[in-house]
Amino acid sequence: MVIENLTEDSQKTAVSGLDLATWRGWAKTESIAANISPQEVDWFLQEVAELDRLSLKLESFRERSQIFLKFPLSHLNQLWQHRLKDRVPIQYLVGVTPWRNFSLKVARGVLIPRPETELIIDLAVQAVQKSSVPNLNLGHWVDLGTGSGAISFGLSMMFPEAKIHSVDYSKVALAIAKENAENLGLSSKIQFYEGSWWTPLEKLKGQISGLVSNPPYIPTGILSQLQPEVKYHEPYLALDGGKDGLEAIRYLVDRSPNYLQSGGIWLVEMMAGQGESVAKLLEDSSDYRSIKILSDLAGIQRFALAYRT
Repeated sequence: MVIENLTEDSQKTAVSGLDLATWRGWAKTESIAANISPQEVDWFLQEVAELDRLSLKLESFRERSQIFLKFPLSHLNQLWQHRLKDRVPIQYLVGVTPWRNFSLKVARGVLIPRPETELIIDLAVQAVQKSSVPNLNLGHWVDLGTGSGAISFGLSMMFPEAKIHSVDYSKVALAIAKENAENLGLSSKIQFYEGSWWTPLEKLKGQISGLVSNPPYIPTGILSQLQPEVKYHEPYLALDGGKDGLEAIRYLVDRSPNYLQSGGIWLVEMMAGQGESVAKLLEDSSDYRSIKILSDLAGIQRFALAYRT
């Protein structure tokens, strides 16, 4: 099914504030009935009607004679039905998602970056600060499986003098990542590569200051149990971690020492419950030291950090 999103050019149309308030009330009621957060309706309207959070909260827009929409109300109905019945993620409907302090374009074929992943950038900064190796923040940093480019952009903003290298196997994801880089004014700071993991970066062996990655880590057997928004719409390439969920992580443990400089940082996101297994993979290798399993803001073990020996 092809879903139009709100990033496409369209003819703006005007409705009264009262009509929009009526539509908003209907959409929220339908959302609750479908077990979807009614807050998504306001996120949707912020994009399609360019209303701010306060005017939506106070419903001050109700008194306005005209509100310009990117689409007619009939098309808003159609899009919202896709959300309710087809469980299309709201991020795909509006075509953007917030991440850290910026917005990213997202579309079918690219994983939607999650809020919990945002912390990985702060952990990279802390890892540099605690490192005994000087100037890691000035060197080469790699984001393997970049998707929308979220991690690359976060690294570029925190390490403005670093050289960022972003790799993805998906042409669709790379095209969106490049567009996001251009929108954020970061195109000149990030180099994109199409390929599998470390393969396009042979020339950088032994030179990498840090690897930061959110690889696929969901065991194949439980993909069918995921929420419909995920299992029916997001790319399996970015989700399927193999039989035990550790296929990509195991590869990153094995191959990264060839690319990381001495003291270089290895920082990877993982699934809740995988911490012990990932720590053992790192410990069984003689190539890592100072191994730590770190939690996200909800206290869930989500990240593995180590330094190249």
